[in-house]
Amino acid sequence: MSKIRITKKFSFETGHALYGYDGKCKNVHGHSYKLSVTVIGSPIENRNDVKFGMVIDFTDLKKIVKEEIVDQFDHATVFNETTPHVDLAHELKNRGHHVILVDYQPTSENMVIDFAQRIIGRLPADIKLFSLKLQETDSSFAEWYASDNL
Repeated sequence: MSKIRITKKFSFETGHALYGYDGKCKNVHGHSYKLSVTVIGSPIENRNDVKFGMVIDFTDLKKIVKEEIVDQFDHATVFNETTPHVDLAHELKNRGHHVILVDYQPTSENMVIDFAQRIIGRLPADIKLFSLKLQETDSSFAEWYASDNL
């Protein structure tokens, strides 16, 4: 039985600030993130299954990623809950803004780790997350590979 990788791409707009950073990213700013999600599995061989020939229906993968990441992070501002940014976060929330507080510095590296955990928890048992690529800009991205995290 062959293993096949399939990839679906997503995009969303998210703001963040890096508390304690020594560059411009210490200021609240945003990115047009692009997320590529690659899963691996064997195509369904049961001819009576409506998903015959698919590793996972792209629609099913889209539903997982939209619910776990895109719908939550799109047009949100992400702050580390253990920094003084929490005061700004509460002020923004009180003014009706969508704010996400996380227990990590909201870098692309840490966000991609968070996203991997969210997706893994929702995939069917026979489908594995192979990799994620989170692009912050056209020339800057973080990648997560399951093989690096055994």
